[in-house]
Amino acid sequence: MANQDVAAGTVAKGQFDPRPVLVIAMAIACVIFFWWSARDHFFDFSAARTLAAATDIPAALFSGRLGDALSFVGWALILFPLMILVRTLYWFENEGRQSYAGNPVNDATLRNYFFEMLLLGFLGFCLWFLVGNAVRNLAAANIASGFAFLGRNSGFAINQSPFIPYSEASTYGMVYWVGLQNTLVVALTAILLSTILGFIVGISRLSKNWIVSRLAYAYVEIMRNIPLLLWIFIWYFSVLRLLPEKQAALDLGSLGLLSIAGYYAPKPLFGAGAGYIGLAFLAAIALSVAVSIWARRRQLDTGEQFPVFWTVLGLVIGLPLAAYFATGMPVSFEMPSASRFGTKGGIRVFPEFMGLTFALVTYTSSYIAEIVRAGILAVHKGQSEAAHALGFRNGTALRLVIVPQAMRVIIPPLTNQFLNVTKNSSLAVAVAYPDLVGTFMGTALNQTGQAVEIILMTMLTYLSLSLITSFFMNIYNSRIALVER
Repeated sequence: MANQDVAAGTVAKGQFDPRPVLVIAMAIACVIFFWWSARDHFFDFSAARTLAAATDIPAALFSGRLGDALSFVGWALILFPLMILVRTLYWFENEGRQSYAGNPVNDATLRNYFFEMLLLGFLGFCLWFLVGNAVRNLAAANIASGFAFLGRNSGFAINQSPFIPYSEASTYGMVYWVGLQNTLVVALTAILLSTILGFIVGISRLSKNWIVSRLAYAYVEIMRNIPLLLWIFIWYFSVLRLLPEKQAALDLGSLGLLSIAGYYAPKPLFGAGAGYIGLAFLAAIALSVAVSIWARRRQLDTGEQFPVFWTVLGLVIGLPLAAYFATGMPVSFEMPSASRFGTKGGIRVFPEFMGLTFALVTYTSSYIAEIVRAGILAVHKGQSEAAHALGFRNGTALRLVIVPQAMRVIIPPLTNQFLNVTKNSSLAVAVAYPDLVGTFMGTALNQTGQAVEIILMTMLTYLSLSLITSFFMNIYNSRIALVER
């Protein structure tokens, strides 16, 4: 039997601990097997080409060759050894500090590490087998692999690019950024509007007014039981197609014009000094955050409320308005005008964006409404009774007592809905909205034939967006979570 009195991280007197040496040897063997598999399945038994693929990544980064720096194979050859290194260091910091029983075969920490390296080696072998077959099939079809195509001219137009300049002479790399931009615009707009509408509908479902609660119930049940793709078709082909023709656009007065070609909003024209208005707006945002923090601390200390909403509203509107008049009113608006050949002037919001956004907002808000309703019902009714006993009205009790506690239940499933909005925006291809899937994984893929690279970039993009969303929502969730004593 092993000496039970041996302290953690120590061995018996006169006994050699072979675990560190074996761990390092297994890590090196796993990396060598990974590189050997790459050489045999991907680089046609050429060790020089294998080494060049890894060493070319740092050189491409320093020289600004983005296409070469995006080599999946090169990054895999670099990141896999780094991953093994991190795991090995973790073993030395944790499992390696445990006591050694005297038999490496029966040592649990060593055995677990061995099977981990065995699994990683097998997965690496499968990876290079699949990648090698894909590259050989692409070569047989006369399709070059790699990301060099991102520097070539695309040769096709994209009708919607609100923030990034784009033309037919732009590269495929620019096509990616324009598609990502359009995806983010529709996703962020839908997240914001669906959250607001979802909270309103969710609270309305709990209303004591029978008509309001029944209407909210009908809205939720109808929206949740219609397929999203069908709902997008209904908005785009049925609702928006009923709008007037371009020559007879609906006049909305100072709000612009609305027709089957889209919504034409007044276009702001900025003169000298307009930048001060933007600075005043940013200052108003900063002051609003400071006032909110101060009012919250003041309420916790004294129990007195401060009119945060009206103060913030006054700052956000008042400061830019004051800067507008102080700088001589440097902002004017170009109003759209209807003509026989369509609407001229203004900012055009395309019907594809409108239909997709309306569908995503109304569909997602029904799920958010149920999440909000469940979160409010999860708060014990004694909380609302205590708030009413203190003299709070229903709205004040809901805002200050019920909803803050319900948010602990609402945030985790609400995060899932935010992720779903971003992924569901890929259905934009059904109504020809030029999002990432439609432009980059659609047109660009058909023209270049770089299916593996384009699909990989698109998948990693959606994965990154989901991880970023989850990261910030988890931070917020940890801030509102109950603190255990």
